[in-house]
Amino acid sequence: MALLVRVLRNQISISQWVPACSRLVLMSPTQGQWSRALSGTSQKIKIAALRMYTSCVEKTDFEEFFLRCQMPDTFNSWFLITLLHVWMCLVRMKQEGRSGKYMCRIIVHFMWEDVEQRGRIMGVNSYILKKNMMLMTNNFYAAILGYDEGILSDDRGLAAALWRTFFNQKCEDPRQLELLVEYVRKQIQYLDSMNGEDLLLTGEVSWRPLVEKNPQSVLKPHSPTYNDQGL
Repeated sequence: MALLVRVLRNQISISQWVPACSRLVLMSPTQGQWSRALSGTSQKIKIAALRMYTSCVEKTDFEEFFLRCQMPDTFNSWFLITLLHVWMCLVRMKQEGRSGKYMCRIIVHFMWEDVEQRGRIMGVNSYILKKNMMLMTNNFYAAILGYDEGILSDDRGLAAALWRTFFNQKCEDPRQLELLVEYVRKQIQYLDSMNGEDLLLTGEVSWRPLVEKNPQSVLKPHSPTYNDQGL
C-alpha cells in the first residue's frame, strides 16, 4: 500500500488520504438507510484505525527508546517498539464492543501493510521478505498473548513478558525493565482515560513520554475536535 507509506513518511494531511482510504473499504450492497449508515460507520472506523496506527509510528519517540533501552537502530527494533504501541491500542479498543474489535482488526491490517512496504522500500528480496513476514506474524501473536497475560499480572509478570519479547531475553539492566514497565502501566492508564466514542471517531492518540519530566504530574487527554464525518 504505497499510499500508507506516503502517509507515514511524508506526513500527508488526513484530508488528502481520506478519499483513497474510503475506497479501500469493502462495500456491500446497500439496502435502505440502515445499510448506508452501517457502511458509513465502517468507513469512519477504518479511517480512525489508520489514524491510530499512524500515531503509533509518527508520535512515538523511537530515538529515545533506542537510547534508553540500548536498542540498535534497526528495522527489527522499530518493529518491536511499534508492536508494543499497537498492542496498547488494541487493549484499549477491545473495551469498545464490536466496533472496537473491528477497529482492532483494521489496525493490525494496516500494520502488516506498512511492514511489508517498508521491507520492499529497503530492497529486501521478495522471498526473504515473505519468509520474514511469516516469522514476524508468529512472533506478533505470541507477543500479544504474552503482553495480555503480563498486563493482567503484577509488575513482575509484565516485566517477564517485556524481557521475553521487547528485549528478546537480552536485557541485563533491571533499570531498563523497570522503566518500560512503568511506561506501559502509565500508558494503559492514560489510554483508559480517553473517551471511547472519540477514539472510534478520530483514532487520535497522544503518547506520554518514556521519561516524565515531572513524575507527579497527572496528564489528562485533550478532547479531540472533529466534524460530523468524524474527521
